[in-house]
Formats: sequence, structure tokens, C-alpha cells
Amino acid sequence: MITVDFDRFPVGPGNHLLDLGCGGGRHAFEALRRGANVVAFDHDATELATVDSMFAAMRAEGEVSDTTEARTVSGDALDMPFPDGSFDRVIVSEVFEHIPHDTAAIAELYRVLRPGGVAAVTVPSWLPERLCWALSEDYHTSPGGHVRIYTRAELEAKLKAQGFRIGPHHHAHALHTPYWWIKCAVGPDNEEHPLARGYHQLLVWDILSAPRLTRVTERLLNPLVGKSLVVYVRKPPTATGGTEGRHGDA
Repeated sequence: MITVDFDRFPVGPGNHLLDLGCGGGRHAFEALRRGANVVAFDHDATELATVDSMFAAMRAEGEVSDTTEARTVSGDALDMPFPDGSFDRVIVSEVFEHIPHDTAAIAELYRVLRPGGVAAVTVPSWLPERLCWALSEDYHTSPGGHVRIYTRAELEAKLKAQGFRIGPHHHAHALHTPYWWIKCAVGPDNEEHPLARGYHQLLVWDILSAPRLTRVTERLLNPLVGKSLVVYVRKPPTATGGTEGRHGDA
């Protein structure tokens, strides 16, 4: 399930892309298929082992060019082990809502992105997220849960304060929103409830089949109840100072 719109966020051969907080690696895999050199970064070593295996499988199946590079790196989003300006593309999908010190993470994003580089940042949309919080205490108080609900204005203000130039935005995954409302209503860990299980099966079918009816319906609903907000930003070409220089130029 891809959240970033690669038509608005062009990625291709020659790009060095960081998937910050990659999780299962969905965006890293797509970027690699498009010819980018990819670093999948996350704090969860178990997730990264799975991503590494998928990188190897993609290469074995001839899905990617022999000239592309893909690797996984484990670490802390507040102190990444990369030199300043290491990447010309960065994806941060559904990460900042988990981090108490999100402005520090945004500063690290700014530091590792090269001047003139672009980033795609996604967070849960305000309205769907607000209802999830209202329906379930466990949804946002469990370890590793969400610590804040962003409005677009707040997210863009924090990115702009760091020095980013704000670009276009959109919403995604409207058809997934009812699933999370159901999950929160019946219990986030209740995988066997008939409503939750049935709707999940519908989503799997939709992802695999992509029928025109549901694709059109989702596009129409995304601005209203899209589960994710996506904001595209650029680091100014002449960016200097700020948090850059902390890790040197190794």
C-alpha cells in the first residue's frame, strides 16, 4: 500500500533515497523498482531483516537493475548515522506521530537531505485520527502508539520553521479509514471480530484487484476522510547552517 504519489515525487536512476522509519519497506521497494539507490532506515531490527530479505529477493528475480544499491540501517531518527546532505530524496511515512520530539526529528530530516532535495512526509489525517482516539484509549496509549494528532497547518508550520519550502499536499487511503474506526470500536487487537475481519478482506481484495469503481470512489473520498495526509517539501538550494555539520562530511 503506497501512500506517496510518485507522480508528484519523482524518483528514478541516480537518486539517493532514504526511507526514514521504513517499517515493512513498502516505499523503499517501490523506489528501488524505479531505479533509485535506497537506504531503508528504522529502529526495529526485526523489520529490517525482513526488508533485507525482500531486497535480495527482488534482485534475484531481476526486478531491479544490477547497478542499483539497497541496504538497511538501524538507528534513531533523532540522531541518524549519515553525513549532512546524504540524500536527494527522503520519504518519512507515518513516523512523526510516534515521536515525542518531532521537531528534533524534522531537524534531522533537514540535515540529511541535500540542498535542493525533496522529501515526502505523511502523517494520519486529523479527522480520521481524532475519531480513532475518541473510540479507543488503547489506540493511542499503547507502547509505540501515536502521541499527537496533526492538523495540516501544524505539520506544515513545523516543517517551514526548520527551513523547508512547502509544496503540494493531498490525502490518501480513504477506504482504509472505516477499517480503523471499526478496529477502534471493537478493540484494536481484536483481529477476529467479524466486522474487522470482513472489512480487512475487502481491503486486501481491493489492493490486489484495484477495480476502477473503488479507485474512483477513493479518489473522491480522499479529500474528506483520507486516512493519511501527504505533504511534499523542498530544502532550499542554498541552505546552510541550522543543524547541518553535526556529523561531518565523512
